[in-house]
Amino acid sequence: MTPRAVLVGLPGAGKTTTGRRLAKIIAVPFADSDDLVEARTGRSVREIFADDGEAAFRQAEAEAIHDALRGFEGVLALGGGALTTDSTRSEVVSCGVPVVLLLAPVGTLLARVGDAHTRPLLADAPEQRLVALAGERQPTYEQVATFSVETAKRTPGQVAAQIAARLHERAAQ
Repeated sequence: MTPRAVLVGLPGAGKTTTGRRLAKIIAVPFADSDDLVEARTGRSVREIFADDGEAAFRQAEAEAIHDALRGFEGVLALGGGALTTDSTRSEVVSCGVPVVLLLAPVGTLLARVGDAHTRPLLADAPEQRLVALAGERQPTYEQVATFSVETAKRTPGQVAAQIAARLHERAAQ
């Protein structure tokens, strides 16, 4: 049992919103790794970051993703930094699930995250942090992605439909 697709990308790329739409289109459940961490720990992502730091959050995240990659048969959206953990990145690649990279320009990401108060890594200076995160994470995203989809100027439904079509094409091969 493995997910049908794993969505990755920067904060604001549309992983959760698109993931929910995609799951509905292909009639499977949806899960977001941040929600899995919160359910597992009984604490919000923001609380974990504030009380224990990013390293503790990444450990809890890695454990939640590890379990999902082995026991969840839906669409799984990963937090923007999940692939910065070596074990998570290796597991995502080795499980053979299609990894979909959602792309959008920094201006679009910034508009989508707003004041970023619920996103600990963006809380101070969201625009500068998004630019920095893009530079740091984009090579990793591209390395693990099966394919990528541009999300700017498109509705989540349009993006989800394109992903569903690509997944169908892959399954038919």
